Amino acid sequence: MLRLRCKTRQGTYLLQGLTDMSSVRELQERIAGASGISEPGQRIMVGYPPANLDLSDGDATLRDLPIKSGDTLIVEEDKSKPATIVKQCINDQTLPKAPAIVRRVVPADNSCLFTSVYYVVEGGVYDPACAPEMRSLIAEIVASDPTSYSEAVLGKGNEEYCLWIRRDDTWGGAIEVSILSKFYQCEICVVDTQTVRIDRFGEDAGYSRRVLLIYDGIHYDPLQRQFPDPSMPPMTIFSTTDDDALVQALELAEEARKKRKFTDVNRFALRCMVCQKGLTGQLAARDHAKETGHTNFGEV
Repeated sequence: MLRLRCKTRQGTYLLQGLTDMSSVRELQERIAGASGISEPGQRIMVGYPPANLDLSDGDATLRDLPIKSGDTLIVEEDKSKPATIVKQCINDQTLPKAPAIVRRVVPADNSCLFTSVYYVVEGGVYDPACAPEMRSLIAEIVASDPTSYSEAVLGKGNEEYCLWIRRDDTWGGAIEVSILSKFYQCEICVVDTQTVRIDRFGEDAGYSRRVLLIYDGIHYDPLQRQFPDPSMPPMTIFSTTDDDALVQALELAEEARKKRKFTDVNRFALRCMVCQKGLTGQLAARDHAKETGHTNFGEV
């Protein structure tokens, strides 16, 4: 995957779903969908000083152009060229079906938080194998700053926590989301389907990017903006000024709440899979884990 951005007078946009084998035409379509500047009217520049890209061969691959992953493309509208209607402009209300925020389901395997965060921050890359690496990343960050990440913050000693979070049978939560928000330098918004509220991590850090997760009490899934045209890849990284994405995410949570698609963590029935003791609620499970060291629970 190529990590590319395009910068216009209206702002900077992430271009998702492109590889070095994507065509020039695909690049122009992504830019049109993100910026609203139609393909015929685009002037695309890269480098310093900025040099115009040759867009004459729409079938040429991006490998043939002087661009690399991490580049920001400067896009201007060439008024001398005839304009066409941009089919995939996000704000185009004439579309028969508008882009919408939807849930992308990931496995409930104790690592759903890590899979979900990786998916959204990497622009829609689904890789369940990322969990061990992300757990290790969090452990290294916590171990490097025992003052900030003390027992009072973590609920357990720094060293104990680092061993605990590396295990594949432990769940991530608010602490881990906060750490990942700082690491990826983006706001992470968690939409709760039980309370229909949004917990915003990194809200006051001045980040320009935002990603969205949905949480039902025990499970996290990533949220993405799906476009009517199936050839358009879903959008997982948003501007922190994109309030429409938050509104749609809350509407999705409200719909889930009405259908009772959530788990009340204070009342749901659990069983310790080590000693078979019955428990009620997350707090009881935590207390049992502290007393016995048992951390393998199943929902009854």
